[in-house]
Amino acid sequence: MCIAVPGEIIDLFPPQARVKLMGVETTINIQLIESPKIGEYVLVHGGCAIEKINKVYFDDLFNIFISIIDEDEKKDG
Repeated sequence: MCIAVPGEIIDLFPPQARVKLMGVETTINIQLIESPKIGEYVLVHGGCAIEKINKVYFDDLFNIFISIIDEDEKKDG
């Protein structure tokens, strides 16, 4: 199964960008998306931004990931 993680672009230095993914900053490739801008939200897979997404979708996905993490912590707990 493949999974893409929602992230926010916080800095640009084409062909790469700095993004915040689940509170962690990392560098990704942005060559697969058109005209990326600081403050935009993207789906990241394999170190590449693969699609731009809107804030509502970003928030929904972020909350899903948080709930998965919370459930795992309860199990380990």
